[in-house]
Amino acid sequence: MANERLTRQTVAECALRLADSEGLEAVTIRRLAQELGVSPMAPYWHFKNKDELLLGMTDHALAPLPPIGEATDGWQRQLRGMIETVIGIMREHPSLAALLQNIDAKKAASFARATNDTLELLARAGLGLQESYWVAMQLLQGITGLIATRPEHHASVTPEQAAESRRQARLTMEALSPCEYPMVVAYARTLEEEPDPERYYAFGVDLIMGGIEAIAARYGTASP
Repeated sequence: MANERLTRQTVAECALRLADSEGLEAVTIRRLAQELGVSPMAPYWHFKNKDELLLGMTDHALAPLPPIGEATDGWQRQLRGMIETVIGIMREHPSLAALLQNIDAKKAASFARATNDTLELLARAGLGLQESYWVAMQLLQGITGLIATRPEHHASVTPEQAAESRRQARLTMEALSPCEYPMVVAYARTLEEEPDPERYYAFGVDLIMGGIEAIAARYGTASP
């Protein structure tokens, strides 16, 4: 790729692909230049340092989040849609969770916009600003937790390797005393089945939304 065709977006996209496949530690300016086929100094035209690059990656990853609609569209439906979109983005970009832990995310425009939209939706639910912010932060942790404990494996893991991993987990649980840990031993048998990621994420979204709706009903001042 010639230097004149290099854009901020292409650099961020390349960095995200690299982070998703090899981990965040693999992302360096020099490595990006190699991947893009440009001079080692070329990426610096768009990102002055690694911190700026990480912010750019986060901003680019969250850019697909659409803005919220009018209040008449209902805060529950819009918040659920936002959660589902963020989960989809994190499934596509498994490095995003690590990115958010390594930067001041509020400096990323897409993240700041998503936070503002979340606060707006929670305000429509009748929550105060402090309560809305607390919920928004726990919401992010809930989504990150869903991704961290997801039943699906990285694309580099073969189906055989995934099955073996489940088998080992099942054997470890089944080795526990059924008298002391009967429910854990019983659960172990479910690991014989192929996991259903879509069911897992749908349940997770319901769990998160159920908690938020309960908090809104208890602390909010607006009607649904």
